[in-house]
Amino acid sequence: MAWYDEAVFYHIYPLGLLGAPKENRYDGVTHRLPELDPWIDHIKAIGCNAIYIGPLFESEGHGYETTDYRKLDSRLGDNNDLKKFVKNCHKAGVNVIFDGVFNHTGRTFFAFQDLKENREGSRYRDWYCNVNFWGNNEYNDGFSYDNWGGYNLLVKLNQRNPEVRDYICDVIRFWVSEFDIDGIRLDAADVLDFDFMKALRGVANEVKPDFWLMGEVIHGDYSRWVNEGTLHSVTNYNLHKALYSGHNDHNYFEIAHTVKRLYEMGGNRPDGLKLYNFTDNHDVERIYTKLANKAHMTPVNILLYTLPGIPSIYYGSEFGIEGRKEKYSDDSLRPALNLNDYKNAIEDNPITAVIARLGAIRHSIPALSYGEYRELVLTNRQYAFSRKSGDSYCLTAVNNDDNPCQLTLPAEGEGTYTGLLSQKTVPVQSGQITVDIDANSGDIWVNSDCAASVGSPKAAKAAKTPKTHAKVKPADNNTAEVPKEEPKAETPADTIKEAPTETKAEAPVDISENESRGSYEDGIIRGLQEAIIARMEKNGPVTDQMRRDVDANTHHDSLINWIKSF
Repeated sequence: MAWYDEAVFYHIYPLGLLGAPKENRYDGVTHRLPELDPWIDHIKAIGCNAIYIGPLFESEGHGYETTDYRKLDSRLGDNNDLKKFVKNCHKAGVNVIFDGVFNHTGRTFFAFQDLKENREGSRYRDWYCNVNFWGNNEYNDGFSYDNWGGYNLLVKLNQRNPEVRDYICDVIRFWVSEFDIDGIRLDAADVLDFDFMKALRGVANEVKPDFWLMGEVIHGDYSRWVNEGTLHSVTNYNLHKALYSGHNDHNYFEIAHTVKRLYEMGGNRPDGLKLYNFTDNHDVERIYTKLANKAHMTPVNILLYTLPGIPSIYYGSEFGIEGRKEKYSDDSLRPALNLNDYKNAIEDNPITAVIARLGAIRHSIPALSYGEYRELVLTNRQYAFSRKSGDSYCLTAVNNDDNPCQLTLPAEGEGTYTGLLSQKTVPVQSGQITVDIDANSGDIWVNSDCAASVGSPKAAKAAKTPKTHAKVKPADNNTAEVPKEEPKAETPADTIKEAPTETKAEAPVDISENESRGSYEDGIIRGLQEAIIARMEKNGPVTDQMRRDVDANTHHDSLINWIKSF
């Protein structure tokens, strides 16, 4: 058992959160990083015990055009600031991983500067891919080179060059000795050389017990990256996409089929693929913005914390802030926030309250970190599953319908079960429990003896009756109101009984296996298309014609190859 097996991550994009200038003028050091210290207590309060932070090191602009891997970006502070931050996190029991941008460098990185100055005579000419002294570029360098995603500001490193591999491996050793970090998230891991990643895994095994390597991978067979020779985990973009579209489309088949496919990819074992699960990050729109019905924040987050994998919260999303993709900028996804604006969020903000409660639940139920997954109920609007590890057993049930529902689920043991969010108690009868699930909500059910040990009573009280139809008041005019009405449900299936209510659910609709499979495959195509657009937007303006070209391509293998080309 490693620390990351029981991790709940908090993801910070520091240049944005701390309001750093968009461009680095290299005109001195501004000590912004110490402003993160109060966030450590907040991160702990909502149940997170690990931080993924980055990019951190000296760069020209957004952080991914690195100019010095051994120096904290001067817009954030100096290396002493970073040492103190990691030390303070460790004191609080919070592990820290850095963003490792090793696929490319910025143009002012020392090796590229030497290449510009000495051209064919530079000892670093083979540090970069396909340097062509017969070519040119928009910077009028008098030569061309491979870049990341067609963007010449990001010069692609030659990862097959032993000097480059040794240099990056030494950078990792430096980060561990200097800052005492616990792991690295590898940027653009889906285009990193596999032998290069094997070398990084060798260093990870050397520098520190349980040093974690997690990679940014969009789509594909995740087991290619996650194995004993390369990475411990990758970003679960498949589940990210399914979580929001499965709710927007009232299609739990998409989510369940995604989970089943990923579980099978890991050999149908809970330790097969421990993927990094998330609802949003610094590259995609906020989950609160993406959800058509804001009340779905509750079932989305319940699934994030209870499905197989390692959950992560992107800073600010625990408050329900908005963040929409802009045409020429990701700034709205990476805003500056003042923690004082949210100091009472666990008591006053229903989204924060639920997430804090889920954090406590996650740490109290071993099955959620180590348990086998078993699907129990699946319709387009209701979904239930169990997680079991040894004596630890829990049931998760979610409902995306505007009406409450009633489900009968298999229980272990005798006595009663308690819903850890609702605090409702139900008896075990003939090895089953019958539970009521509120509209647009969900719950986690455990034997009542186990429920008594789940911590964070303050969060439990605040989350007991989530105010999903109340106004959520984030700062900076991000106030949003949950819609009070949506079109009536067309579900539930025979396994679901209607709970007493004045609003009757409509008749069940039969969904054939072919139809559900088609919805799932359509969802995968949409997810791939969105990933391509996101990659394009990193490189510059995306025209309407470019969007039409992407929309017109509905071939799975072609879309995969397109993503790999970036």
